[in-house]
Amino acid sequence: MALSLFGGRRSNVFDPFSLDIWDPFEGFSTVANVPPSARETTAFATARIDWKETPEAHIFKADLPGLKKEEVKVEVEDGNVLQISGERSKEHEEKNDKWHRVERSCGKFLRRFRLPENAKVEQVKANMENGVLTVIVPKEEQKKPEVKSIEISG
Repeated sequence: MALSLFGGRRSNVFDPFSLDIWDPFEGFSTVANVPPSARETTAFATARIDWKETPEAHIFKADLPGLKKEEVKVEVEDGNVLQISGERSKEHEEKNDKWHRVERSCGKFLRRFRLPENAKVEQVKANMENGVLTVIVPKEEQKKPEVKSIEISG
C-alpha cells in the first residue's frame, strides 16, 4: 500500500479500475470558514474503501460507522461498474441545544469501481456487520492453457 506525501493512503490516481476523481486539494479545506450546511455534503463525500483481490474474488471493504444496511446501496451499473453509495442523516437538533464540537460527518457518498472482465457480476454478495460493509465479487475460474503435444516426424 502506497502512502501519500502527506501521510494518508494514496488515492487511486493511477488505478485503471478506479473511477474516482482525484482532488489535489483534498485535506486542505478551510472548514472553519465553510457554513455547516455546506460541510454536511463535503465531510462524508468520500467513504474510504479497500479493494483486494484473492484467487477466488475481488473483495471491497468500506468503513461506514453508524450507518444501517438500509442506508447503503450496492449496485452494478453497465455490466461492470460496482457502485457503493449511501447517506448519513444529519442528527436532529433541538432549539435549545448548544454544540461545543461537531466532528462526525454526515451527508451522501458515492464510490464507483470499474470491475475487470473476470468478475462474475451476477454473483455479487454484500454484507454489513459492525459498521463495515463487505462486498464480494467472485472471479471467473482461470482456464489453464491447453497444451497439445505435436509428434515430430522424420
